[in-house]
Amino acid sequence: MGSNESHGFLELAAKRYSVRKFLDRPVRQEDIDRILAAGHLAPTACNRQPQRILVINSKEGALKLRKCTECHFGAPAALLVCYDRDDCWQRKYDGKKSGEIDASIVATHMMLQAACLGVGMTWVMYFLPEAFKEEFGIPEHIEPVALLLMGYPAEDARPAPGHSEFKPMSELVFYGGF
Repeated sequence: MGSNESHGFLELAAKRYSVRKFLDRPVRQEDIDRILAAGHLAPTACNRQPQRILVINSKEGALKLRKCTECHFGAPAALLVCYDRDDCWQRKYDGKKSGEIDASIVATHMMLQAACLGVGMTWVMYFLPEAFKEEFGIPEHIEPVALLLMGYPAEDARPAPGHSEFKPMSELVFYGGF
């Protein structure tokens, strides 16, 4: 990959923000399919691919979603990113499972693809996993991790205050030790 391509990625990452105000129109299936394809390509530990993604894009689904979180922002669609506890890679020496990490990588890939397509998205962690399990019939071995609300941004959608404020890299990155 050339340096132009990596510069384009940094521009995309800087431009993307958590959209909390959406147009009242459905997300095109073609866009949903491309977003899901990006998640499908995401790396997972030992390529176990434990991610399980629930697409919520119907009026009935939106009503159920509202029973699971108050942070829905009227989004016309959502993806609930989960992982299968029985299908994760597991470290032998301490039993740590890869599921949450794998699901988070998948979610990030999908968020960035959505931004490429002009689909706004916000990651919501404030939801009731048990409510999702009950409302959507999610089996016990499937663990919800991230709720990605999505839709086309409203004309007046803006990043939250402080979105572009970052700690200095010197506080976050260390070479050779802390």
